[in-house]
Order: sequence, then structure tokens, then C-alpha cells
Amino acid sequence: MRVLKEPLLHFFLIGAAIFVWFHIIAPESENVEDIEKITLDEDDVALLSARFEAQWKRPPSDAELKALVDASIREEVLVREARKLGLDRGDPLIRTRLSQKMDYLTEAIATSIVPNDEDLEVFLQENAERYATPVMVAFHQVFLGEKPGEAEIENALATLRAKQDVSDLGGSTLLPASMPLSATRVIESVFGGGFSKGITEVETGRWTGPIQSGYGIHLVQVVAIEPSQTPPLAEIHDAVLRDWRREMSEALAQAQYDTLAENYEIVAPDLSGPAK
Repeated sequence: MRVLKEPLLHFFLIGAAIFVWFHIIAPESENVEDIEKITLDEDDVALLSARFEAQWKRPPSDAELKALVDASIREEVLVREARKLGLDRGDPLIRTRLSQKMDYLTEAIATSIVPNDEDLEVFLQENAERYATPVMVAFHQVFLGEKPGEAEIENALATLRAKQDVSDLGGSTLLPASMPLSATRVIESVFGGGFSKGITEVETGRWTGPIQSGYGIHLVQVVAIEPSQTPPLAEIHDAVLRDWRREMSEALAQAQYDTLAENYEIVAPDLSGPAK
């Protein structure tokens, strides 16, 4: 599919460039040769100040900023000493966090890409069912009870079709005698599962039945049906864009993983045999 191939190629190229860039600019403090050197520059201090202000809605005082710097240095010292002791190896929390940061990096790449409307239109058409509006139905109904006889049903139906007095028809119920134009899921929530399917297949304007609900048997007159339709892109642009980016992000993450995995010889038990 073109929408998957072309943007994915762009993402992949951008992603590869960013991963290489991260490798190049990796702080020297991460290198084994300079493991004893800890450097906090003005950008690091500005970042600490910005984080404080985002949390407390005001800039830190001089004393608070110094405390933030001291805490950052203390954290770095302890982290390096923990690494020397190998405490980071085999820790599931650390491994999960590092894996998540790689995923976040990939998602950031996908978010930075702005697709054109042609790409989104193709995505919309390929996933039209996802965005389709529900079928809407408006109808009147007469409840005949849980198990009315065939003669009772036929007599009630004939009376309704003849437009005669129906005040004495039907059983006692709290169900609404009429429903305005409503989504089928709303109708199902009132009358029970399967009821909406029965009324969307009948002739509009004509009393018909019997139709089973969760409560019993009904005669129904559908007065209007609005079929499902896919809105134009302009009406659901933001939703389509969000879904497009999510799927592109997932595709990019898998492609990026496949590329990185090629650098490893992976040995694992063969679990493809028959289940025990």
C-alpha cells in the first residue's frame, strides 16, 4: 500500500538520522573513558529550572536552583556507582524504562511528520468502516407481551395497518412507544440486543412484526432510516490524522526494531512446536 510504503520510508530515513545523531551527541559522561567526570553546563541548569517552573508555576529561587543542581549531581554520582556495581543489569524496571524511551523517540519522529490530505484520504478510504456513522432509525412500536399467540399478533397487526383504534392493544410496559431518530446502539440499550437488526430490515412506513426484543414481542412501524455513511475527510480530519500517526508510528517502530535486531545474533529456545 502506498500510504504505508512512502511515509514509512520517510519515517525510516528520518528515524535512522536521529538515532545516528543521538549516538554522535551522546554525553561524554556516558563514555567509559570519562566516567569520573561529571559536567553540568548552562543548558542542563536551564532544563532543571524549566522543570521546576513547570511543576510549581514559578521560577526557582537561587537556593532552590542550587539544591536542584546538587541533587542532579548526587543522582549522577549514584547512578554511575550503581553501574560500576552492575546494579542496572537484569533490573526489569530499568530495562522497561529504556525500552520505553526508544519507543517514545520513534513516536516523536512520527508526530513530527505532517501528511498531506491525499495520504489521509487514502487512509480514510482504506479504513472507512472505522469512521462510518451508525445507522439511525426512528420508529413506533406496540408491545404485545412476552409470548402472545399467533392470532393475537395477526389481529393486532391488522388493526394497526387498518389505522383503527389501538388503545386496547399491547401489554403493560415502560418501554417508549416511539423513538426519535436514534443510533442502533442506543436502541439496543433500550430494547435489548438484536432488536435494532430486526427493525432496520423492514419496510419503512408499514406496521410489521413480530419482532423480538429483550422483553418480548413487538409490532413496529419504522418511520425513518438514515443509513451509515463515511464522513468527508474535512469533517474528521483530526481523528484520521491521529489514527494515521499512530499506525505509522507502529509501523516505524517495527521497521526500526527489525533493523536494530539485524545487528544481533539472537539465540532463544524454539517454541514453534506443538502446544503441550
